[in-house]
Amino acid sequence: MESKNKVLVIGGTGYLGQHLLQGLSQIKDSPFNLAFTHHSSSTPPQLLLDAIPHSLAFHVDLQSGEGFQAISHQFGQPHVVVNCAAISVPRACEMDPATAMSINVPRSLVNWLSSFQERESLLIHLSTDQVYEGVKSFYKEEDETAPVNVYGKSKVAAEQFIYEKCSNFAILRSSIIFGPQTISPVPKSLPIQWIDAILSKGEPAEFFHDEFRCPVYVKDVIAIILSLTNIWMSERKQMQLLLNVGGPDRVSRVQMAEDVADIRGYNTALIKPVPSSSVDRGVASPADISMDISKLVQTLNILPTPFKDGVKLTLEIA
Repeated sequence: MESKNKVLVIGGTGYLGQHLLQGLSQIKDSPFNLAFTHHSSSTPPQLLLDAIPHSLAFHVDLQSGEGFQAISHQFGQPHVVVNCAAISVPRACEMDPATAMSINVPRSLVNWLSSFQERESLLIHLSTDQVYEGVKSFYKEEDETAPVNVYGKSKVAAEQFIYEKCSNFAILRSSIIFGPQTISPVPKSLPIQWIDAILSKGEPAEFFHDEFRCPVYVKDVIAIILSLTNIWMSERKQMQLLLNVGGPDRVSRVQMAEDVADIRGYNTALIKPVPSSSVDRGVASPADISMDISKLVQTLNILPTPFKDGVKLTLEIA
């Protein structure tokens, strides 16, 4: 195990975690030893274990930190840790702010990493575009964070904690991540599949026209994480990086639905634009948190997939 670099994925059974494990395990002559954490059940999904047979799985409670010592003993200090774990449903965060803060701010994880004498671990932490207030287009990394809901506030608190406590980190402020279903299907609805299912009924459907995001294709996020990992492994010099991670297109829910309809051949006349205020979601939602991704493109030389192309890949349409 010592001959290869060790990558630990926190939240490996979630949507991004599974895609990341799959992507890392499929690299030819992989230079990585893989481990991941899970929490929702005592054992990880068998479909996932079968797909990545040479990885180690650990049951970890992020609130208490229980389970991290087992990783120390069996896997050792990881070279790279990717934190995909979060309570990411804004309404769930609004209903239980204390739990949202205790999981979304990675105290137990960072404290565990700090327990190693050698500060050789890079923490790649997934943040969110919802740290921004949503009152303008194309936010830059240096713009003020002023979240309008508990989810965004918990992610700002996480960023601040990492800045204070970690020697080496990359914080990725991600927009909506979309793409194919995972090896072991996740229970939450996936954005493109959800839109496709609604439109496939051939009935009028309402979509918000006044909320804007830069949805990012999941395999682009994997490429970004892999690029950061490779830079860390090859250069071994201090990294403290903050990047907006979005796709190149600023789109509303209406525009997302229109692209799905266009690709699938559905009747776009059935898409009814409505204001976001027409639905009470039980949580404040920022209006325009589109992001400027020029720093990402310049730093890693990665140009994310255009939204419509990503939809075609998601729905497997050539």
